[in-house]
Amino acid sequence: MPSGGCHCGEVRYETKGEVLHHAICHCSDCRKSSGAPMVGWIAHKSEDFAVTQGEAGEHASSEHGRRYFCAACGTGLYYINEKFLPGIVDVQSATLDDADAVPPGAHIQWAEHLGWVEKLDELPKFERFPG
Repeated sequence: MPSGGCHCGEVRYETKGEVLHHAICHCSDCRKSSGAPMVGWIAHKSEDFAVTQGEAGEHASSEHGRRYFCAACGTGLYYINEKFLPGIVDVQSATLDDADAVPPGAHIQWAEHLGWVEKLDELPKFERFPG
């Protein structure tokens, strides 16, 4: 079963079943909560997701949205919104042990994307830190 967890290892989770979708979200809520320009989300049915170690903290990021994170290291882990995404747990895809296993299939909330995201492929690429 695909598994993942936070940076410090305090909270671990497992998923099973099929991936419903994997999308890159550009909304301002995701940017603010993660400190990143975009966040990858892999959706699973709620019954196909389980926290297997530790206990995630919870933050009400909107009226219906709940973001779960490691209270020890702050890593964002998953999101639940029963009003708009009933029966779904959205897992932050970069927290999977094999984050490269399922490529994203779409960009979502593109209306809120940062303008410079469109030019990322034009930037120089370095294998490690530039000398």
